[in-house]
Amino acid sequence: MGFLENLMGSGQQQDDYRDYVRRYDQGAPYDGISNDEVMSRYQQVAPHMSPQMYQESAHEAFSGMDPQERMQFGQFLQQQARSQGMQFQDLDMDGQDDRFQDPGYLSQITGRMEQQQPGMLGQLLGGALGGGLGGGVGNSMGGGMGGALSNPIAKAALGGIAAMAARRMMSNM
Repeated sequence: MGFLENLMGSGQQQDDYRDYVRRYDQGAPYDGISNDEVMSRYQQVAPHMSPQMYQESAHEAFSGMDPQERMQFGQFLQQQARSQGMQFQDLDMDGQDDRFQDPGYLSQITGRMEQQQPGMLGQLLGGALGGGLGGGVGNSMGGGMGGALSNPIAKAALGGIAAMAARRMMSNM
């Protein structure tokens, strides 16, 4: 039985995802959820989303962040994407793309990244988190040995996409 069948049926996996979504919704979206769980949930859910569901889930997750958090997340994402050869255009050439404050714009960017290179966002933000991240991604966001997901904004973004997608999948049952 596949992931979606397990999630849509009754059972332990569905209960686990309901609990995950509940914990994500309580308080700050990064409290009560470990870095490993965020990465695991994202990696389990993201491959099963249509491009539209991915973008809608990302939009909902980014809407839960305040504009300054979205800006910080967008700047980090831009920095990491540039290191992978992807380009983001700064329309007013001030070194800061003000569109990052818009959850719609961020969801378009992340959705496009995921569609063009499945797993890219997870790689940029968490890599192989199971073994822990050393330098690289984590250090660029102040995460040190904990990786990018030790940063609450990155953790809220990735965890939020997984939580919103799981909620959508379960509501279609």
